[in-house]
Amino acid sequence: MPFVTEQAATLPDGYRHIVLSPHLDDAALSCGGFIARATTLGEPVLVVNICSGSPPPDTEFSPFAQSLHARWGLPPATVVAHRRVEDAAALGVLGVDALLVPALDAIYRRPDVYADETKLFAVPAPDDDLADVVRTLIASLTERYARASFYLPLGVGLHVDHQLVFSAATAALLETGVSYAYYEDFPYARQEAAVEQRMTMIGRERYAPRYVPLDEVLLTRKITAISAYASQLGVLFGGTAAMPAAVTEYAMRVAPQNMRYAERQWVRV
Repeated sequence: MPFVTEQAATLPDGYRHIVLSPHLDDAALSCGGFIARATTLGEPVLVVNICSGSPPPDTEFSPFAQSLHARWGLPPATVVAHRRVEDAAALGVLGVDALLVPALDAIYRRPDVYADETKLFAVPAPDDDLADVVRTLIASLTERYARASFYLPLGVGLHVDHQLVFSAATAALLETGVSYAYYEDFPYARQEAAVEQRMTMIGRERYAPRYVPLDEVLLTRKITAISAYASQLGVLFGGTAAMPAAVTEYAMRVAPQNMRYAERQWVRV
């Protein structure tokens, strides 16, 4: 695939951590504190943005996609390009590299299936080819970065792209012996009982929590990075001003007693 032969070939060796981000914001939103902590410690991080492809210029966007573009305040023809710029700014704050995989977001990939929010946050279509993209991606990355640890979305909130990355990446990584963990999909994880519901779906007994301690500096870096996604903050948080408080509240909520702020990851047991 083009991203393997062109973009990946230009990346350096030696990444300690590889974060799989379904969309152009999930890594910073869900584990920006962990990423900031790793880079502060001198541990190189690669963020792999999976659904970062642009629809063909002649695409007739579905009514649902058009409604999202309107909520984001972005012209349809340049929406992905704009979001790539936002993501580059955010990852610049965190000090990490990015690999842009040209898969399409679900609303562009299968507009016939994912035609509204109810279907976008439901069971993925059985013939959705994003799973094949993820499997190919994992094979390429683990061959080159066999000593890196991988971080996957847990699938909280049930967005189909997050679910597909979770299931396909898990299946592929199980065959490699490479270390991996799951991050809680934020801000979906803020919803009452959302994490518990997801853990019930995938088998709570199979996973144990692992906490990433954050201090004020790391939390501020995470918030600064998230602020770069200006087009998304209204939809995700109800506005720019509400975002810092939402990020801080969740970092305090998940932190164990010996930490003030934290991010929670999950590992298989």
